[in-house]
Amino acid sequence: MSSILKFNWNYFIIAFLLFVVEVLIAMFVHDQFIRPYFGDFLVVILVYSFVKSFVDSPFLKTAIAVLIFSFTLEVLQYFDIVTKIGLGHSKFARTVIGTSFEWIDLIAYTLGIVFVIYVENRFYSTNARKS
Repeated sequence: MSSILKFNWNYFIIAFLLFVVEVLIAMFVHDQFIRPYFGDFLVVILVYSFVKSFVDSPFLKTAIAVLIFSFTLEVLQYFDIVTKIGLGHSKFARTVIGTSFEWIDLIAYTLGIVFVIYVENRFYSTNARKS
């Protein structure tokens, strides 16, 4: 019987590099596209890679779970969850959880997960042909 918990260095390195990129975007990019939309595109890839760093699960199920998680956070932003749970004063909480609902963010998350699925399908189908 195999364990669902299994560390994967490849996904961990991807997650770490994406985290660094996200921090650099947050610190130095103050535009109307990269920070708000490309950052959201990347963040779902970051979350997916982080989960896959520790959980050995089918990529499609993981991708869908990350997308649902991302959508849930976005909807919670609509209801101003940061203020409701008493963290409205915390810049960290406001940055991580977010404070403003945007429909277009849902599109950015979806495109990020579509990219993940495309890359994973390509990777797995390439490996399957080599076997």
